[in-house]
Amino acid sequence: MTIAATLHRVADAVTRRLAPPAEPAVPAVLRIATGAYHLWHVGRKRSMYRGVHRTDPANFDPVGVVRVLRKPLPPRVADAFVDASLATGALFTAGVAHRVIGPLHSALQTWNFSYRNSWSMVFHHENNLVLHTMVLATAPSADALSVDAVIRDGTLLPERRSWMYGAAPSVMNAAVTLTYLIAGIAKFTGGDGASWADGTHMRGQIAVDTLRKEKLGEPGSDLAASLYPHAGLFTVMGVTALVIELGAPLALVDRRLGYLFALAAHAMHWGITVIMRITFPYNLSGVLYLPMWVMPPPAPPQP
Repeated sequence: MTIAATLHRVADAVTRRLAPPAEPAVPAVLRIATGAYHLWHVGRKRSMYRGVHRTDPANFDPVGVVRVLRKPLPPRVADAFVDASLATGALFTAGVAHRVIGPLHSALQTWNFSYRNSWSMVFHHENNLVLHTMVLATAPSADALSVDAVIRDGTLLPERRSWMYGAAPSVMNAAVTLTYLIAGIAKFTGGDGASWADGTHMRGQIAVDTLRKEKLGEPGSDLAASLYPHAGLFTVMGVTALVIELGAPLALVDRRLGYLFALAAHAMHWGITVIMRITFPYNLSGVLYLPMWVMPPPAPPQP
């Protein structure tokens, strides 16, 4: 077999697995879930955003796309961007004029989260939401279960199949597994690799976090205090966290590994919340892992 033929077979196998033919309802479900989460997440924090926009300008340190600014926007302008993202979010979720609204909503979301992070520490828990929205905004995710579908095809569920519908959740899954892989690598490159593997660093981090909360007048975690004497348990948790993060890309290889990763990672974040009272809202909602669950099966090999 020639090198060209081998490469062709490899490319065909990758395409069949990562971009299998699927119905338009697959990315449509993801669009609705992701859009609805954005509306809930931003809508419930609308007053918080307005307060941030009126913070002392001396605290403004632009990050991400907001680096184009040298000084903060007028508060009312920043407020308007947040409200605009809620409006585009509603249209995005409903699937209205998706080719225009999708990219516009994604741009507003990226701007608003970057602007929010420019006033304090950088919150990483919204990164995957931004990446997922970018994928869905540029994919044909409104070809079903949308106003666009009703207007164009006269039905919510048009009967068609395309590799583009199967590629959307695959790209979303790739974005998620990459962020987990980076987190796992960072634990080693940060100089705490051995400590993470045996649970020492995790145990110390939980202890420091609990003490910090108590010093600041916040309630500490009773569960963390109960678990602290059991060093062996932290070894198990440390190894498990590294396996989940470093092994995340394997979720792209087989759907069953994807299911296992989704369950393990989701449980890990709920464990972090219960033990440390640190929340990752998008992860905890389960919407982050939805692309794993709806990923279509690989296409059969061509004869």
